[in-house]
Amino acid sequence: MVKGRVEIYAEACKSCLYCVETCPRGVLSRSDGTNSKGYQYIAPLRPELCIGCGLCARICPDAAISVYKEEQHG
Repeated sequence: MVKGRVEIYAEACKSCLYCVETCPRGVLSRSDGTNSKGYQYIAPLRPELCIGCGLCARICPDAAISVYKEEQHG
């Protein structure tokens, strides 16, 4: 089984929400925190649902998202 891990570079995020709208599993959401530019950055609030499809990283106009696939054994 393949599982994904998503990382957000909060300082690059402008909170456009493209990634939130694109994620088929509802992994991402706007966080309560703000970055140094005053944007409420996106965070993986349901990371256990990530399948590593990478749609969020591909649609992000600021390259603020990295997605990694991890093999799950068991």
